[in-house]
Amino acid sequence: MPRTLIRKNPSNFKTLPLFVEATPEGLSYQSVGMPLNFAQTLQRRRQVAVEDPQRFAIELANLGVSVRLTLNWQNRDYWILVRQRRQDRGDVVLKLISGYVPAHELNLPLLTAIQEVAEECLLETTEGWLIGRFNDTWLPTPYTGALHYREKQPFTLRPLSGAALPVRSGSLNLIERPRAYVHLPTASLQLVYDLRLEVPREAKSLSLFHVDERLEKDQLVARLDRSKPDLYLMPLKDGKPCAELYMLKKGQLQPASTRGVCLAESFAPQEGWVVREERIRWKDWLVQQGLVPVKKKSRSKLTRLRVKARQLVRLVRSGLHG
Repeated sequence: MPRTLIRKNPSNFKTLPLFVEATPEGLSYQSVGMPLNFAQTLQRRRQVAVEDPQRFAIELANLGVSVRLTLNWQNRDYWILVRQRRQDRGDVVLKLISGYVPAHELNLPLLTAIQEVAEECLLETTEGWLIGRFNDTWLPTPYTGALHYREKQPFTLRPLSGAALPVRSGSLNLIERPRAYVHLPTASLQLVYDLRLEVPREAKSLSLFHVDERLEKDQLVARLDRSKPDLYLMPLKDGKPCAELYMLKKGQLQPASTRGVCLAESFAPQEGWVVREERIRWKDWLVQQGLVPVKKKSRSKLTRLRVKARQLVRLVRSGLHG
């Protein structure tokens, strides 16, 4: 049974619309208008258009933040993806850890990104749930009342190299240099931070779980479902993704099916500062990346002979007892 971890009142969340200016040299945003609650923000997330994807000025519904989180585990790197049923778009995708930036953090969206990692990506060991640090800052422990967090050996988050073009909040440069894009179907500005997650060597029998908030009646509810971890690992080779997906349960990698998988729009092609698609099919993304799907290993000749031998033995035994 899924375990309820926390309940929130969605009316407590407030954000602000944005005015965004983009040029080939950089992008800047600033808040405009009055604060909006969650429901009001969703109403404003409607399709918009720009004539030139490199140069435009536009008002958008909200600022969103995502984290391309690279897990280092057993001397290999993996991107962490989460499975989400997007109620506002009526689909199911694998996406980066992400969330809406509240009004009081519009100038410091990295804080929202770190908070989303703490809320969405849960790391369990034989001794309890891991807490984390970003440089010298402790990550929040949002489910303290429901889960037992380990106080020792935290995981660590570190920034990786940022995007080439600068992004500004007003006149202030975001020093972590997140990748930015305007998502036209939802009229939103999205910032993608590159972070690295390192697990302490003492952590044994590691399992990964995704927890996400869902709007139920008049509450935002976060639940942990052990039967559906909903957190996937995509291995990297020389820094580039491979055409494979895994889950990590009790220290063991388990292959995950890619049949019918769609990836969220952050994986879709970007033109200038603009992303036009809602999602991209796994197969199309592989083509875009120049990747070849991993074929399932066929049975060896020896294995096939063993199977036939067992079948022959069963036939002989059934004949003797017939």
